[in-house]
Amino acid sequence: MTLRLHDSKTRTVSDFTPLKDGEVSLYVCGPTVQDGPHVGHIRTFLAFDVLVRWLRRSGYRVTYVRNVTDIDDKILARAAEEGEPWWKWSYANERKFGEIMDRLGAVRPDYEPRATGHVTEMIDFMQRLIERGHAYADGEGSVYFDVSSLPEYGSLTNQSIENMVDDAEAASNLKQDPRDFALWKKAKDGEPTTAKWSTPFGEGRPGWHLECSAMAKKYVGESFDIHGGGLDLRFPHHENEQAQSYGAGYGFAQRWMHSGMLTVDGMKMGKSLGNFITAEDVLAKHSAAAVRLAIVGSHYRTNVEFNETTLAEAETVLSRLEGTLTRALEAVSQQGASEALREVGESELPARFVDAMNDDLSVAEALAVIHERQGELNSLLAEHTSDPHEIARRVGELRDMLDVLGLDLAGPQWADESSATNAEHDALDALIRAQLEERAEARANKDWASADAIRDRFAAAGIRIEDSAGSSRWSLTN
Repeated sequence: MTLRLHDSKTRTVSDFTPLKDGEVSLYVCGPTVQDGPHVGHIRTFLAFDVLVRWLRRSGYRVTYVRNVTDIDDKILARAAEEGEPWWKWSYANERKFGEIMDRLGAVRPDYEPRATGHVTEMIDFMQRLIERGHAYADGEGSVYFDVSSLPEYGSLTNQSIENMVDDAEAASNLKQDPRDFALWKKAKDGEPTTAKWSTPFGEGRPGWHLECSAMAKKYVGESFDIHGGGLDLRFPHHENEQAQSYGAGYGFAQRWMHSGMLTVDGMKMGKSLGNFITAEDVLAKHSAAAVRLAIVGSHYRTNVEFNETTLAEAETVLSRLEGTLTRALEAVSQQGASEALREVGESELPARFVDAMNDDLSVAEALAVIHERQGELNSLLAEHTSDPHEIARRVGELRDMLDVLGLDLAGPQWADESSATNAEHDALDALIRAQLEERAEARANKDWASADAIRDRFAAAGIRIEDSAGSSRWSLTN
Protein backbone atom coordinates (compact mmCIF):
# COMPACT_ATOMS: atom_id res chain seq x y z
CA MET A 1 0.00 0.00 0.00
CA THR A 2 1.21 3.50 -0.83
CA LEU A 3 1.64 5.80 2.16
CA ARG A 4 -1.61 7.73 2.66
CA LEU A 5 -1.92 10.64 5.07
CA HIS A 6 -4.70 12.91 6.24
CA ASP A 7 -4.68 16.53 5.13
CA SER A 8 -6.38 18.81 7.67
CA LYS A 9 -6.99 21.43 5.01
CA THR A 10 -8.87 19.19 2.55
CA ARG A 11 -10.16 16.91 5.33
CA THR A 12 -9.28 13.87 3.24
CA VAL A 13 -6.79 11.01 3.33
CA SER A 14 -4.74 10.87 0.14
CA ASP A 15 -1.57 9.37 -1.32
CA PHE A 16 1.52 11.14 -0.05
CA THR A 17 3.80 12.40 -2.81
CA PRO A 18 6.66 14.63 -1.64
CA LEU A 19 7.86 17.63 -3.61
CA LYS A 20 11.26 15.97 -4.12
CA ASP A 21 11.42 12.27 -4.85
CA GLY A 22 12.75 10.38 -1.84
CA GLU A 23 12.88 13.45 0.44
CA VAL A 24 10.40 14.85 2.95
CA SER A 25 10.42 18.33 4.49
CA LEU A 26 8.50 18.58 7.78
CA TYR A 27 7.92 21.63 9.99
CA VAL A 28 6.24 21.13 13.38
CA CYS A 29 5.25 23.98 15.69
CA GLY A 30 7.29 23.43 18.83
CA PRO A 31 6.95 24.51 22.45
CA THR A 32 6.38 27.96 23.85
CA VAL A 33 8.67 27.75 26.85
CA GLN A 34 6.92 29.75 29.54
CA ASP A 35 6.91 26.58 31.67
CA GLY A 36 7.96 22.97 31.44
CA PRO A 37 5.84 20.72 29.18
CA HIS A 38 2.60 19.09 30.24
CA VAL A 39 1.30 15.79 28.89
CA GLY A 40 -0.84 17.56 26.29
CA HIS A 41 2.31 18.95 24.71
CA ILE A 42 3.89 15.50 24.79
CA ARG A 43 0.90 14.06 22.93
CA THR A 44 1.58 16.34 19.94
CA PHE A 45 5.32 15.85 19.73
CA LEU A 46 5.21 12.07 20.13
CA ALA A 47 2.60 11.86 17.36
CA PHE A 48 4.99 13.53 14.94
CA ASP A 49 7.89 11.50 16.29
CA VAL A 50 6.11 8.37 15.04
CA LEU A 51 5.55 10.05 11.67
CA VAL A 52 9.26 10.86 11.34
CA ARG A 53 10.21 7.31 12.33
CA TRP A 54 7.86 5.79 9.78
CA LEU A 55 8.95 8.11 6.98
CA ARG A 56 12.58 7.22 7.61
CA ARG A 57 11.81 3.51 7.91
CA SER A 58 10.00 3.81 4.57
CA GLY A 59 13.22 5.04 2.97
CA TYR A 60 12.66 8.79 2.90
CA ARG A 61 15.35 11.29 3.75
CA VAL A 62 13.53 13.55 6.23
CA THR A 63 14.37 17.12 7.15
CA TYR A 64 12.59 17.62 10.46
CA VAL A 65 12.27 21.14 11.89
CA ARG A 66 10.63 21.98 15.22
CA ASN A 67 10.86 25.57 16.43
CA VAL A 68 11.06 27.02 19.93
CA THR A 69 9.02 30.11 20.81
CA ASP A 70 11.34 31.64 23.38
CA ILE A 71 9.71 35.06 23.76
CA ASP A 72 6.08 36.14 24.06
CA ASP A 73 3.70 37.78 26.56
CA LYS A 74 3.31 34.62 28.67
CA ILE A 75 7.05 34.07 28.96
CA LEU A 76 7.64 37.66 30.05
CA ALA A 77 4.85 37.41 32.61
CA ARG A 78 5.99 34.07 34.07
CA ALA A 79 9.61 35.18 34.27
CA ALA A 80 8.56 38.33 36.10
CA GLU A 81 6.53 36.25 38.57
CA GLU A 82 9.58 34.10 39.27
CA GLY A 83 11.94 37.07 39.48
CA GLU A 84 14.10 35.73 36.66
CA PRO A 85 15.37 37.34 33.44
CA TRP A 86 13.05 36.22 30.65
CA TRP A 87 15.87 34.74 28.57
CA LYS A 88 17.12 32.67 31.51
CA TRP A 89 13.59 31.44 32.23
CA SER A 90 13.03 30.53 28.57
CA TYR A 91 16.29 28.67 28.26
CA ALA A 92 15.76 26.68 31.46
CA ASN A 93 12.36 25.51 30.23
CA GLU A 94 13.73 24.76 26.76
CA ARG A 95 16.37 22.53 28.38
CA LYS A 96 13.72 20.85 30.50
CA PHE A 97 11.60 20.18 27.42
CA GLY A 98 14.55 18.63 25.57
CA GLU A 99 15.47 16.41 28.50
CA ILE A 100 11.92 15.11 28.78
CA MET A 101 11.68 14.39 25.06
CA ASP A 102 14.97 12.50 25.30
CA ARG A 103 13.59 10.41 28.17
CA LEU A 104 10.55 9.60 26.07
CA GLY A 105 12.74 8.32 23.26
CA ALA A 106 11.86 11.02 20.74
CA VAL A 107 14.18 11.56 17.79
CA ARG A 108 15.75 15.00 17.85
CA PRO A 109 14.82 17.43 15.07
CA ASP A 110 17.40 18.19 12.43
CA TYR A 111 16.90 21.88 13.23
CA GLU A 112 15.39 23.44 16.35
CA PRO A 113 15.49 27.22 15.72
CA ARG A 114 14.52 29.81 18.31
CA ALA A 115 12.36 32.80 17.49
CA THR A 116 14.87 35.26 19.00
CA GLY A 117 17.57 34.02 16.65
CA HIS A 118 15.64 34.94 13.49
CA VAL A 119 14.59 38.55 13.86
CA THR A 120 16.50 39.53 10.70
CA GLU A 121 14.48 37.02 8.66
CA MET A 122 11.27 38.36 10.21
CA ILE A 123 12.11 41.94 9.28
CA ASP A 124 12.73 40.88 5.69
CA PHE A 125 9.44 38.98 5.69
CA MET A 126 7.47 41.99 6.94
CA GLN A 127 9.02 44.30 4.39
CA ARG A 128 8.08 41.87 1.63
CA LEU A 129 4.47 41.73 2.85
CA ILE A 130 4.23 45.53 3.04
CA GLU A 131 5.65 45.86 -0.48
CA ARG A 132 3.09 43.35 -1.77
CA GLY A 133 0.18 45.20 -0.10
CA HIS A 134 -0.61 42.60 2.57
CA ALA A 135 0.69 44.37 5.69
CA TYR A 136 1.01 47.84 7.18
CA ALA A 137 2.90 49.58 9.97
CA ASP A 138 0.76 51.51 12.45
CA GLY A 139 3.34 54.28 12.96
CA GLU A 140 3.74 53.38 16.64
CA GLY A 141 6.05 50.40 16.30
CA SER A 142 3.66 47.56 15.43
CA VAL A 143 3.06 45.89 12.06
CA TYR A 144 -0.19 44.14 11.11
CA PHE A 145 -1.29 41.73 8.43
CA ASP A 146 -4.29 42.94 6.41
CA VAL A 147 -6.52 39.87 6.25
CA SER A 148 -8.92 41.50 3.78
CA SER A 149 -6.09 41.69 1.24
CA LEU A 150 -5.85 37.90 0.88
CA PRO A 151 -8.79 36.09 -0.76
CA GLU A 152 -7.50 32.72 0.55
CA TYR A 153 -7.71 33.82 4.19
CA GLY A 154 -9.77 31.23 6.08
CA SER A 155 -9.10 28.39 3.64
CA LEU A 156 -7.22 26.24 6.16
CA THR A 157 -10.00 26.14 8.73
CA ASN A 158 -12.78 26.63 6.18
CA GLN A 159 -14.16 29.71 7.91
CA SER A 160 -15.71 32.86 6.55
CA ILE A 161 -13.54 35.93 7.11
CA GLU A 162 -16.48 37.67 8.79
CA ASN A 163 -16.30 35.16 11.66
CA MET A 164 -12.52 35.14 12.12
CA VAL A 165 -11.55 37.43 14.98
CA ASP A 166 -8.81 36.33 17.35
CA ASP A 167 -9.89 37.71 20.74
CA ALA A 168 -6.27 37.99 21.88
CA GLU A 169 -5.51 40.25 18.92
CA ALA A 170 -8.71 42.26 18.70
CA ALA A 171 -8.05 45.07 21.16
CA SER A 172 -6.09 47.75 19.28
CA ASN A 173 -7.24 51.14 18.14
CA LEU A 174 -4.45 51.31 15.56
CA LYS A 175 -5.53 48.36 13.46
CA GLN A 176 -7.45 49.00 10.27
CA ASP A 177 -9.68 45.98 10.95
CA PRO A 178 -10.19 44.02 14.19
CA ARG A 179 -9.50 40.81 12.27
CA ASP A 180 -5.98 41.93 11.33
CA PHE A 181 -3.23 40.27 13.36
CA ALA A 182 0.15 41.43 14.60
CA LEU A 183 3.31 40.55 12.74
CA TRP A 184 5.39 42.72 15.05
CA LYS A 185 4.46 44.12 18.48
CA LYS A 186 5.74 47.45 19.71
CA ALA A 187 7.67 47.49 22.96
CA LYS A 188 5.50 48.05 26.02
CA ASP A 189 6.29 50.29 28.95
CA GLY A 190 7.85 48.35 31.79
CA GLU A 191 9.08 45.44 29.68
CA PRO A 192 12.78 44.54 29.89
CA THR A 193 15.03 46.36 27.45
CA THR A 194 16.41 42.94 26.45
CA ALA A 195 12.98 41.97 25.17
CA LYS A 196 12.92 44.34 22.23
CA TRP A 197 14.71 44.69 18.90
CA SER A 198 15.17 47.65 16.58
CA THR A 199 13.41 47.51 13.20
CA PRO A 200 12.56 50.02 10.47
CA PHE A 201 9.08 50.16 12.03
CA GLY A 202 10.13 50.78 15.64
CA GLU A 203 11.37 48.84 18.65
CA GLY A 204 9.47 45.73 19.59
CA ARG A 205 9.37 41.95 19.37
CA PRO A 206 7.94 39.26 17.10
CA GLY A 207 4.32 38.36 16.76
CA TRP A 208 3.69 34.66 17.42
CA HIS A 209 2.67 33.75 13.86
CA LEU A 210 5.43 35.57 11.99
CA GLU A 211 8.26 33.56 13.53
CA CYS A 212 7.07 30.25 12.08
CA SER A 213 6.61 31.57 8.56
CA ALA A 214 10.08 33.10 8.61
CA MET A 215 11.78 30.02 10.06
CA ALA A 216 9.92 27.56 7.84
CA LYS A 217 11.11 29.48 4.77
CA LYS A 218 14.70 29.45 5.99
CA TYR A 219 14.91 25.76 6.94
CA VAL A 220 12.54 23.94 4.58
CA GLY A 221 12.01 26.48 1.81
CA GLU A 222 9.24 28.53 0.22
CA SER A 223 7.23 25.33 -0.32
CA PHE A 224 7.57 22.20 1.78
CA ASP A 225 5.77 18.89 2.26
CA ILE A 226 4.13 18.78 5.70
CA HIS A 227 3.29 21.27 8.43
CA GLY A 228 2.30 19.71 11.74
CA GLY A 229 1.05 20.70 15.16
CA GLY A 230 -1.67 20.22 17.72
CA LEU A 231 -5.31 20.58 16.69
CA ASP A 232 -5.64 23.63 18.95
CA LEU A 233 -3.21 25.56 16.70
CA ARG A 234 -5.34 25.47 13.55
CA PHE A 235 -6.82 28.87 14.36
CA PRO A 236 -5.48 31.42 14.73
CA HIS A 237 -1.86 30.29 14.56
CA HIS A 238 -1.76 28.04 11.52
CA GLU A 239 -4.37 29.99 9.60
CA ASN A 240 -2.30 33.12 10.09
CA GLU A 241 0.98 31.40 9.25
CA GLN A 242 -0.50 30.27 5.96
CA ALA A 243 -1.87 33.75 5.24
CA GLN A 244 1.53 35.40 5.80
CA SER A 245 3.32 32.93 3.56
CA TYR A 246 0.69 33.07 0.83
CA GLY A 247 0.82 36.86 1.01
CA ALA A 248 4.58 36.72 0.55
CA GLY A 249 4.08 34.65 -2.57
CA TYR A 250 5.21 31.30 -1.20
CA GLY A 251 3.58 27.90 -1.66
CA PHE A 252 4.14 27.04 2.02
CA ALA A 253 2.81 23.71 3.36
CA GLN A 254 1.55 21.21 0.80
CA ARG A 255 -0.15 19.15 3.50
CA TRP A 256 -1.33 19.97 7.02
CA MET A 257 -1.38 17.34 9.76
CA HIS A 258 -2.85 17.92 13.21
CA SER A 259 -2.73 15.65 16.23
CA GLY A 260 -5.77 15.19 18.45
CA MET A 261 -6.07 16.46 21.99
CA LEU A 262 -5.48 14.75 25.33
CA THR A 263 -8.19 14.30 27.93
CA VAL A 264 -7.88 13.23 31.56
CA ASP A 265 -10.72 11.06 32.83
CA GLY A 266 -12.87 12.23 29.94
CA MET A 267 -12.28 15.94 30.47
CA LYS A 268 -10.03 18.47 28.78
CA MET A 269 -6.96 19.03 30.89
CA GLY A 270 -6.81 22.35 32.74
CA LYS A 271 -5.43 23.83 35.94
CA SER A 272 -8.87 25.12 36.93
CA LEU A 273 -10.26 21.58 36.72
CA GLY A 274 -7.60 20.12 38.97
CA ASN A 275 -6.54 17.57 36.35
CA PHE A 276 -3.46 19.35 35.01
CA ILE A 277 -0.53 16.94 34.66
CA THR A 278 3.01 18.04 33.95
CA ALA A 279 5.36 15.71 32.12
CA GLU A 280 7.68 15.75 35.14
CA ASP A 281 4.88 14.62 37.45
CA VAL A 282 3.83 11.66 35.35
CA LEU A 283 7.42 10.56 34.70
CA ALA A 284 8.07 10.56 38.44
CA LYS A 285 5.37 7.90 38.86
CA HIS A 286 5.55 5.86 35.65
CA SER A 287 8.20 4.58 33.30
CA ALA A 288 8.88 6.75 30.25
CA ALA A 289 8.14 3.77 28.02
CA ALA A 290 4.67 3.37 29.55
CA VAL A 291 3.93 7.09 29.15
CA ARG A 292 5.01 6.87 25.54
CA LEU A 293 2.88 3.79 24.79
CA ALA A 294 -0.18 5.28 26.52
CA ILE A 295 0.09 8.28 24.20
CA VAL A 296 1.19 6.83 20.85
CA GLY A 297 -1.00 3.72 21.12
CA SER A 298 -4.01 5.63 19.81
CA HIS A 299 -4.45 7.09 16.34
CA TYR A 300 -2.72 10.46 16.14
CA ARG A 301 -5.90 12.28 15.06
CA THR A 302 -8.05 10.97 17.92
CA ASN A 303 -8.26 12.33 21.43
CA VAL A 304 -6.10 10.35 23.87
CA GLU A 305 -7.68 9.37 27.18
CA PHE A 306 -4.87 9.64 29.72
CA ASN A 307 -5.27 8.41 33.28
CA GLU A 308 -3.91 5.90 35.79
CA THR A 309 -5.84 3.07 34.17
CA THR A 310 -4.37 3.62 30.70
CA LEU A 311 -0.90 3.99 32.20
CA ALA A 312 -1.27 0.76 34.19
CA GLU A 313 -2.43 -1.05 31.05
CA ALA A 314 0.60 0.27 29.18
CA GLU A 315 2.93 -0.92 31.95
CA THR A 316 1.39 -4.42 31.73
CA VAL A 317 1.71 -4.58 27.95
CA LEU A 318 5.34 -3.47 28.10
CA SER A 319 6.18 -5.91 30.88
CA ARG A 320 4.89 -8.80 28.79
CA LEU A 321 6.68 -7.65 25.66
CA GLU A 322 9.91 -7.20 27.56
CA GLY A 323 9.52 -10.64 29.11
CA THR A 324 9.04 -12.24 25.70
CA LEU A 325 12.08 -10.50 24.23
CA THR A 326 14.27 -11.32 27.23
CA ARG A 327 13.36 -15.02 27.15
CA ALA A 328 13.86 -15.16 23.40
CA LEU A 329 17.27 -13.50 23.55
CA GLU A 330 18.33 -15.88 26.33
CA ALA A 331 17.15 -18.88 24.31
CA VAL A 332 19.11 -17.74 21.25
CA SER A 333 22.23 -17.14 23.34
CA GLN A 334 21.99 -20.43 25.22
CA GLN A 335 21.75 -22.33 21.94
CA GLY A 336 24.77 -20.55 20.47
CA ALA A 337 22.88 -18.74 17.72
CA SER A 338 23.54 -15.12 18.69
CA GLU A 339 25.12 -14.46 15.29
CA ALA A 340 21.65 -14.93 13.76
CA LEU A 341 20.34 -11.81 15.54
CA ARG A 342 19.99 -8.78 13.27
CA GLU A 343 20.53 -5.13 14.00
CA VAL A 344 17.38 -3.02 14.35
CA GLY A 345 16.27 -1.85 10.93
CA GLU A 346 17.48 -4.95 9.07
CA SER A 347 14.43 -7.21 9.46
CA GLU A 348 11.53 -7.36 7.05
CA LEU A 349 8.34 -5.95 8.52
CA PRO A 350 5.10 -7.97 8.25
CA ALA A 351 2.93 -6.83 5.36
CA ARG A 352 -0.05 -6.18 7.64
CA PHE A 353 2.08 -3.95 9.86
CA VAL A 354 3.31 -1.98 6.84
CA ASP A 355 -0.22 -1.60 5.50
CA ALA A 356 -1.43 -0.36 8.89
CA MET A 357 1.27 2.30 9.14
CA ASN A 358 0.76 3.32 5.52
CA ASP A 359 -2.93 3.81 6.27
CA ASP A 360 -2.52 7.24 7.87
CA LEU A 361 -0.37 5.81 10.69
CA SER A 362 -2.97 3.38 12.07
CA VAL A 363 -0.96 2.50 15.16
CA ALA A 364 -3.76 0.50 16.81
CA GLU A 365 -3.79 -1.90 13.84
CA ALA A 366 0.01 -2.03 13.91
CA LEU A 367 -0.06 -2.91 17.61
CA ALA A 368 -2.47 -5.75 16.88
CA VAL A 369 0.16 -7.24 14.54
CA ILE A 370 2.81 -6.77 17.23
CA HIS A 371 0.74 -8.66 19.80
CA GLU A 372 -0.02 -11.41 17.31
CA ARG A 373 3.67 -11.92 16.53
CA GLN A 374 4.52 -11.76 20.22
CA GLY A 375 2.07 -14.62 20.85
CA GLU A 376 3.64 -16.68 18.08
CA LEU A 377 7.09 -16.08 19.57
CA ASN A 378 5.85 -17.16 23.00
CA SER A 379 4.56 -20.39 21.46
CA LEU A 380 7.96 -21.07 19.89
CA LEU A 381 9.68 -20.50 23.22
CA ALA A 382 7.30 -22.85 25.01
CA GLU A 383 8.23 -25.70 22.68
CA HIS A 384 11.89 -25.70 23.90
CA THR A 385 12.93 -27.55 20.71
CA SER A 386 12.37 -24.64 18.33
CA ASP A 387 15.07 -23.59 15.86
CA PRO A 388 17.05 -20.76 17.52
CA HIS A 389 17.54 -19.15 14.11
CA GLU A 390 13.77 -18.88 13.70
CA ILE A 391 13.52 -17.40 17.19
CA ALA A 392 16.24 -14.88 16.23
CA ARG A 393 14.33 -13.94 13.08
CA ARG A 394 11.17 -13.39 15.09
CA VAL A 395 13.06 -11.28 17.64
CA GLY A 396 14.34 -9.03 14.85
CA GLU A 397 10.87 -8.68 13.38
CA LEU A 398 9.32 -7.81 16.76
CA ARG A 399 12.05 -5.33 17.66
CA ASP A 400 11.77 -3.59 14.29
CA MET A 401 8.02 -3.14 14.65
CA LEU A 402 8.44 -1.77 18.17
CA ASP A 403 11.22 0.53 16.97
CA VAL A 404 8.82 2.18 14.50
CA LEU A 405 6.80 3.23 17.56
CA GLY A 406 9.94 4.26 19.45
CA LEU A 407 9.61 1.29 21.82
CA ASP A 408 12.40 -1.16 21.00
CA LEU A 409 12.52 -2.57 24.53
CA ALA A 410 15.77 -4.44 23.88
CA GLY A 411 17.49 -1.30 22.58
CA PRO A 412 19.73 1.06 24.58
CA GLN A 413 17.02 3.67 25.21
CA TRP A 414 14.79 1.40 27.24
CA ALA A 415 17.44 -1.04 28.43
CA ASP A 416 19.03 1.89 30.23
CA GLU A 417 15.69 2.80 31.79
CA SER A 418 15.05 -0.81 32.83
CA SER A 419 18.47 -1.04 34.46
CA ALA A 420 17.80 2.09 36.51
CA THR A 421 15.60 0.18 38.94
CA ASN A 422 15.04 1.40 42.46
CA ALA A 423 16.18 -0.23 45.71
CA GLU A 424 12.75 -1.70 46.43
CA HIS A 425 12.69 -3.56 43.11
CA ASP A 426 16.22 -4.89 43.67
CA ALA A 427 15.29 -6.13 47.14
CA LEU A 428 12.15 -7.84 45.81
CA ASP A 429 14.15 -9.44 43.01
CA ALA A 430 16.65 -10.88 45.50
CA LEU A 431 13.87 -12.42 47.60
CA ILE A 432 12.10 -13.88 44.57
CA ARG A 433 15.35 -15.28 43.18
CA ALA A 434 15.94 -17.14 46.44
CA GLN A 435 12.48 -18.68 46.21
CA LEU A 436 12.99 -19.57 42.55
CA GLU A 437 16.19 -21.42 43.46
CA GLU A 438 14.26 -23.44 46.06
CA ARG A 439 11.59 -24.17 43.46
CA ALA A 440 14.20 -25.26 40.90
CA GLU A 441 15.75 -27.59 43.46
CA ALA A 442 12.33 -29.05 44.31
CA ARG A 443 11.60 -29.64 40.62
CA ALA A 444 14.99 -31.29 40.14
CA ASN A 445 14.14 -33.63 43.03
CA LYS A 446 10.69 -34.24 41.52
CA ASP A 447 9.12 -32.71 44.63
CA TRP A 448 6.22 -31.34 42.62
CA ALA A 449 4.10 -30.48 45.67
CA SER A 450 6.74 -28.09 47.06
CA ALA A 451 7.42 -26.58 43.63
CA ASP A 452 3.70 -25.98 43.05
CA ALA A 453 3.29 -24.47 46.52
CA ILE A 454 6.00 -21.89 45.80
CA ARG A 455 4.42 -21.08 42.44
CA ASP A 456 0.99 -20.67 44.08
CA ARG A 457 2.40 -18.29 46.71
CA PHE A 458 3.81 -16.16 43.93
CA ALA A 459 0.46 -16.16 42.10
CA ALA A 460 -1.39 -15.13 45.27
CA ALA A 461 1.04 -12.22 45.66
CA GLY A 462 0.45 -11.05 42.08
CA ILE A 463 3.74 -12.40 40.71
CA ARG A 464 3.76 -14.37 37.47
CA ILE A 465 6.45 -17.03 36.94
CA GLU A 466 7.45 -17.97 33.39
CA ASP A 467 9.62 -21.02 32.85
CA SER A 468 11.94 -21.48 29.89
CA ALA A 469 14.73 -23.88 29.13
CA GLY A 470 17.05 -23.87 32.16
CA SER A 471 15.65 -20.76 33.85
CA SER A 472 12.60 -18.98 35.26
CA ARG A 473 11.61 -15.32 35.14
CA TRP A 474 9.16 -13.28 37.16
CA SER A 475 6.96 -10.28 36.51
CA LEU A 476 4.09 -8.51 38.24
CA THR A 477 0.65 -9.42 36.95
CA ASN A 478 -0.65 -5.85 37.28
